[in-house]
Amino acid sequence: MNRTHIQKIAAEQGLDAARVQSVADLLADGATVPFVARYRKEVTGSLDEVEITSIRDRLNSLAELDGRREAILKSLETNGHLTEPLKEKVMAADTLAVLEDVYLPYRPKRRTRATMAREKGLEPLARALFEQTGIDPAAAAEEFVDAEKGAETVESALAGARDIIAEWVNEDETARGKLRRLFAEQGIIRSVRAAASEADGAKYKDYFDWEEPVREAPSHRILAMRRGEKEDVLNLTMTPDEATALEMLKGLFLKGTGPDAEQVAAAIEDGYRRLLSRSMETEIRLMTKTRADAEAIRVFAGNLRQLLLAPPLGARRVMGVDPGFRTGCKVVCLDRQGKLLHHDVFYLHAPEKASRLLSHLVETYRVEAVAIGNGTAGRETETFLKTLTFPHPVQVAMVNESGASIYSASGAAREEFPDLDLTVRGAISIGRRLMDPLSELVKIDPKSIGVGQYQHDVDATALKQSLDDVVVSCVNSVGVDVNRASAQLLSYVSGLGPALAKNIVTHRDEHGPFTGRKELKKVKRLGPKAFEQSAGFLRIQEGKNPLDASAVHPESYPVVEHMARSLDCTVSDLMKEEALRKQIQLPDFVTDAVGLPTLQDILAELAKPGRDPREQFEAFAFDSGVQKMADLEPGMRLPGIVTNVTAFGAFVDIGVHQDGLVHISQLADRFIKDPAQVVKVHQKVSVAVLAVDIDRKRISLSMKSSPDEGDAPSTGKDQRPVRTGMPKKPPKKSDRTERPFNTPFADAFGKQAARKEGNRS
Repeated sequence: MNRTHIQKIAAEQGLDAARVQSVADLLADGATVPFVARYRKEVTGSLDEVEITSIRDRLNSLAELDGRREAILKSLETNGHLTEPLKEKVMAADTLAVLEDVYLPYRPKRRTRATMAREKGLEPLARALFEQTGIDPAAAAEEFVDAEKGAETVESALAGARDIIAEWVNEDETARGKLRRLFAEQGIIRSVRAAASEADGAKYKDYFDWEEPVREAPSHRILAMRRGEKEDVLNLTMTPDEATALEMLKGLFLKGTGPDAEQVAAAIEDGYRRLLSRSMETEIRLMTKTRADAEAIRVFAGNLRQLLLAPPLGARRVMGVDPGFRTGCKVVCLDRQGKLLHHDVFYLHAPEKASRLLSHLVETYRVEAVAIGNGTAGRETETFLKTLTFPHPVQVAMVNESGASIYSASGAAREEFPDLDLTVRGAISIGRRLMDPLSELVKIDPKSIGVGQYQHDVDATALKQSLDDVVVSCVNSVGVDVNRASAQLLSYVSGLGPALAKNIVTHRDEHGPFTGRKELKKVKRLGPKAFEQSAGFLRIQEGKNPLDASAVHPESYPVVEHMARSLDCTVSDLMKEEALRKQIQLPDFVTDAVGLPTLQDILAELAKPGRDPREQFEAFAFDSGVQKMADLEPGMRLPGIVTNVTAFGAFVDIGVHQDGLVHISQLADRFIKDPAQVVKVHQKVSVAVLAVDIDRKRISLSMKSSPDEGDAPSTGKDQRPVRTGMPKKPPKKSDRTERPFNTPFADAFGKQAARKEGNRS
């Protein structure tokens, strides 16, 4: 383990180096983030999942930096450039951007204008001019006029010398560092409509003449403008004031005011416009993209967590309905374990026949709840079902069906139900979502669930890593019933994965339900390490050992048994009787291997073994008098459910088949910087209708106690800016708060540079 990396991470995150080292050692030994956070608190000093994940990611980025450093040293040595001072500079570079700047002058290049000038023998002339000693450029150039080499005139010789100087300026570490900071701190994003654009571009019209400081542009606007540029609707630039940039560069390289200095000044201007500005703009584009991606991924991950941890109805006999007009409503009946018992179809245009069928199914399969997808005909189906009288009380609930069609066409669905129609599989998914959203949603690619912000535009690898982390965290925080879980759900349990998850299901099918955690060791290829990592997150209800239904890890069973013996009772008694648990003095059970944090967790788990951290399920109903957009009127106050939270506001389902937008300015009566401060996915809210645009299918909503109906923000789902208070021109430098350059963005610059084989000419 690289000790320098440990020290660096500890300093960056304000942690003790020993704790960082412990986390690094555990991760290197194959431990997972949930396992380390839950069962190794003594070793890490009770670091949580967020802190452990941050350490893991930083270790990976530093390892990537070391890999690039090693490749550069090898290239320098191979090409005969490596010297001890240069090696020291390479080793001292602490970001990819700085590392690439050190390497730039020596990196193999394609033929450039400077390369061709050197071939003409003009480098001595360039050096003489660059010294700016007051020589006459024309007289000096006379010596280098050589028709055979290509410099046929004095002017062509001077032009070649300027090309060489321009390349020196471009490759200067100090110049690049200062200019990089200037672009980051004073760069302006400018967006205009592309002159050659044939597309209507209506959804980008707010960006047809738009500019704002790079440092202040929010993620959703950056991603929107980049998408507009990709679709050839917008032209986008990200540069600071050119005069300021040139002044900075001339301050670095100009030494006088003579004719030779004028040649250098001309070379600086050419080098900036042709090389440096393009290179820096590429970097600033990458920086803003990286920043926008990080924010979009953060929002997506937060939404996904809330959706996955939505309250479950629990083990009930459920009827799932995938509504539809023309093709009918597909209906399925599921038992309390989610197993399909029956499927059928009914039509809303034949209410009497549908009523008889549904009453029969409810009575026959003792249905306790009905889950209705919120797609086309969802509200109409809900209204119809609520008018029916069943033999016993039945709860009717709307379920968000986003991604159900993706699941129904997936390999997992085909494997489980090979002979069923896609729509029937979708109805099964809808029914299971009501019972346990987490168990069902893990079967779907998170990007298809519909709670993101420009998720198809962000870095796919970073998005997948973040979303996978969220799913793993949620699954392990809830725990998994090993005798009921699907292979997809089991695959997210700490230490397992798809192969072992499938082996567990196969073993369960062949040998029957597991009666104890120890039986997991009999599963094919589930070795000691996988058992250690997974056992604490797997639950066995009504097993031989009552602790198997709890989050107490098998390695801690002896501790609990010791506690029971000390009170002359059984483990079951200890779990049932609070009076017994109150007699336990935790310090008496501290050992070298088990400390107070673990003992406190054990005691809390004994009080509520296998407790579900999710909230209790509560029924929700839309306004029965509002079912379509035409029913909406400004001023209405309606119940709704938050379906998506973005950086600019929240989308709310009010039961009209079109989500409305509560802009961030309408989320509360106070100033809100982050919508997540006020709302979360699946939250039940009360909203007021501000404006309705039926033609464009846009609804503007407010959560304020007394919204101003005359100041409705944009209702579009294309994340356009609301111009209220937004300056058309950026503020002057003196009016802006100076902020330090962020080194993680500099790392992103280096990644971009590492992918390029040579300079632009």
